[in-house]
Amino acid sequence: MKRCLFTCAVTAFISVAAFAGVDSSIGCPDGTVISSIQYEGLEHTKNRVVERELLNKAGEPFSAEKFDLEKRRLQDLDLFTDVSVDCNGGNLKYTFVEIFRWIPAPASKTTERDGLMLGVALANLNILGEDIRAEVQYRTSTKHFLDNNEYAFYASSPYLFALPLGWNFEFSHTDSYDDIRDYHDDSWLLDLDLDYKFMPHMSILATVVGRRLERAAFLPEFGAGFAFDYRDSKIDTRKGIYYEYMLTHVGGTDAYIVACEGGCESMGSENYWELLNDARAYYTVSRFVTGATALVRYRPGDVKFYDYYSHGGVNSYRGRYGDSKRLGVHEALLNLEERFILLDRQPASIAGVNFFYGLQLVAGLDGSLIWNSGRPGWDNYEAAVYGGIHLVVPAVDRLRFEVGYSPDRGEPKFFFGMIEKVSTSRWRGR
Repeated sequence: MKRCLFTCAVTAFISVAAFAGVDSSIGCPDGTVISSIQYEGLEHTKNRVVERELLNKAGEPFSAEKFDLEKRRLQDLDLFTDVSVDCNGGNLKYTFVEIFRWIPAPASKTTERDGLMLGVALANLNILGEDIRAEVQYRTSTKHFLDNNEYAFYASSPYLFALPLGWNFEFSHTDSYDDIRDYHDDSWLLDLDLDYKFMPHMSILATVVGRRLERAAFLPEFGAGFAFDYRDSKIDTRKGIYYEYMLTHVGGTDAYIVACEGGCESMGSENYWELLNDARAYYTVSRFVTGATALVRYRPGDVKFYDYYSHGGVNSYRGRYGDSKRLGVHEALLNLEERFILLDRQPASIAGVNFFYGLQLVAGLDGSLIWNSGRPGWDNYEAAVYGGIHLVVPAVDRLRFEVGYSPDRGEPKFFFGMIEKVSTSRWRGR
């Protein structure tokens, strides 16, 4: 779900006050020997999509602890609003309530450059019942309505046929003016990311990107890395650690100047390496979830101004709004966050449309380092505290309403965002 941003969440948000979910888990006694496994409610999802996530097996004693973990894994697929289990003797039955598949809906996202963008989208969450999701969408910024536009197609799945090869594909076109970096972004992007899980908690990563930017060179990207993932869930993580290292090369082609009326000046070509470290740790006590994350990207080589990092906004640093005064080649984003589960995930339904929702209070500390060369110093560092409320919903993971405050700025900043910040920080410039 790297960049799928359709807001089926709108429906869930309207309905939170009106619908309360009911825990439908009947359960099964620990130690009951499982003679057979059945599935109920899989109208649009193939059995094998579920089976590859299960830990309880036929011929083994049932474990409630295993079910709690596999339920988190099944919810992580973002295909079900509720998962419950029951057993009649040794006959184990899993019951599923599927999320709606086809979504014609508003589409939105927030970026440091364009602010809030609104548009339309058509998405399918579960193509062919294989946990393949695809989406087409159009968005325009509310700040420069119909001037800053984005067109995109996304597709992704955690498996390729029977292989544990996760893939994410993006094809997008952007036509907007970048107020922060002061240039017109007329670009095309083709992106394929791969995640091969060769061991239960270890993956090999690869990325291939082609970017065509007006008045600049064709900018290819090739990257490889690895990840250790011991989280209980990728979505709404409660416990575990994640560490990723990626090495990517960007650019290296000759500058290409397009013909334009009155003449134009090339923005040049890039040629640099990016060394990325992404570390996350989570721990839960009762209803309190503590998370600590660090994203560091160091880029030796020739980086042009149009790819400088900007810090400020809901997707990077919540102590200021994004502007041209804080740009740099390298970055480090640090975060310590405490979440209180005010309302845990609840299933609900309206006119046959199934969804879920949850509510969390959050408070935390953002640290931001951005610099151009050498080692960063204290003059490159800013810190802010923030608090807010998150609405947990299907497809977009969460809607974030937050207020940040930096002592250096002296006034609160209000933010709205979608998806986990640890995800949006990775691709906020695209």
